[in-house]
Amino acid sequence: MADSPEVVSAKAALRPPLLAGRAARSPAARAAAAEALATTLAERLGGSSVVAAYVPAPEEPGAGRLPHALPGRLLLPVVPARGRELSWAEHDGRLAPGRFGLLEPTGPRLPPGALAAADVVVVPALAVAADGTRLGRGGGFYDRALAHARPGATVVAVVFDEELVAELPAGPHDRRVTAVVTPSAGWWQLD
Repeated sequence: MADSPEVVSAKAALRPPLLAGRAARSPAARAAAAEALATTLAERLGGSSVVAAYVPAPEEPGAGRLPHALPGRLLLPVVPARGRELSWAEHDGRLAPGRFGLLEPTGPRLPPGALAAADVVVVPALAVAADGTRLGRGGGFYDRALAHARPGATVVAVVFDEELVAELPAGPHDRRVTAVVTPSAGWWQLD
């Protein structure tokens, strides 16, 4: 089911200022935030046997520190050449540019359903609301992927401090997160 035109418009209006805020952040501020995020995630996820995460782009929270700081068996997304359903691969330390220039693992590809093995799924977001609504970049890749997460898995978004907001527009297909991590506030359980 597609979002209503009002929800599509509201989401589209939110993205440019959020992206501009990220672009304006200094390299030193990004590095400090990445260190704080990596420390919090490593501490909180220490007992997890399988974690699914992603490799942040340079302007995203955690860039340069994630996924290397995460414990356990690590699954990373692989963006398909066409379509919008992520596949996965185990992280063995090697990364290569994929679709959209995003870094992804080079190992054997696992199907979308491989995400069900993860105890924790760490997802990107441009913003997260107090009720767990997550605003992404608009492609729907993670909303599709989260349909494969196992029931009870922790789904945690990583955002900068000001990107944790009171509310966000949501459509019927949007998947909520159960926790959020920010550099200053650390881990916030939302469910």
